Amino acid sequence: MKDSGIGDWLSRLVALTLIFIVTGCASTTKLPPELKHIDTRALPSADLALTIPGLGPCTDNPDRTLHLNASQPVVVLVHGCFASAGRFRTLAQVFAFHGQQSVCFSYDDRDRLTDSATKLVTALDELADHMKNRNLTIIGHSQGGLITRNALSAQRERPLDAALDLRLVTISSPYAGIAAAGHCGSSVARVVSLGLVVPICMLISGDKWYEITSASEFIREPGSLIGQVDDFLKIVTDERDSCRRHDSDGQCVEDDFVFSTREQYYPAIDSSPRVIPVEVKAGHAEIVGNAGATPDKLIAILQQQGIMRATPTAQSAALDALLGVLYRND
Repeated sequence: MKDSGIGDWLSRLVALTLIFIVTGCASTTKLPPELKHIDTRALPSADLALTIPGLGPCTDNPDRTLHLNASQPVVVLVHGCFASAGRFRTLAQVFAFHGQQSVCFSYDDRDRLTDSATKLVTALDELADHMKNRNLTIIGHSQGGLITRNALSAQRERPLDAALDLRLVTISSPYAGIAAAGHCGSSVARVVSLGLVVPICMLISGDKWYEITSASEFIREPGSLIGQVDDFLKIVTDERDSCRRHDSDGQCVEDDFVFSTREQYYPAIDSSPRVIPVEVKAGHAEIVGNAGATPDKLIAILQQQGIMRATPTAQSAALDALLGVLYRND
């Protein structure tokens, strides 16, 4: 191959990978200062103050102390790439409105997914040591779903061993591997690029560069779920024709399509009898809530499955008002 051909190929490689990096993560909803903390008035009084590496309140407050009621269940939220605990502040507030306490798991999204999953296992084991109520629901969005599913695999070298009653929820997660990063796992691509594909993929995606491809063992051999998982709600988003951001004239200036349904369905995952599959027409950021887009579809699914408590009729107007503020488009 001529040098110009290699150069063109590498340009396409970088462009494709950048598309994945730029579009593969939900943008952050901006909140007014008064809403940067969780309103805890509807929550049970806390009787624990814990500091657990990786776990903290669903805010970007530097103080990562958890204040929990040991006798109540806990929802653990796991963000996707290019995000933080604060990305789920709004969803955590919706849970708090319904009297449910939540915490967020934070990780470096450039680390290997297996390493992040190991840290999640360690954090959950430590959290369990302090809880009287053994019910945990773990919700992962996008890349966060890959991490949570791996953390609860029975085939891990050191699986979660705490005696817990677990429910797993993943949303918009590419279990079949990320198509836009497929060249990173291609042996042909390594030859054609004269070996440059590896450092380029590492530079852009970090240490997880190979795990997100369909060629990786992480994707091909997910393993079975540990026995503590009662059920696995797997939410697949059909993101076609979705829009993340409109201009002042109402025209779409940024679509909300990140992963196809083909990337999200995977027989090795879907064949488990504990999987509860739900497919919904929604954008990648829209499903968990984004500026100008309230997560009505997700709330409905979580309430139908008994994961989020039903909204009392008398509180419906108050919830609508809260959602309007949390997800307003400024």
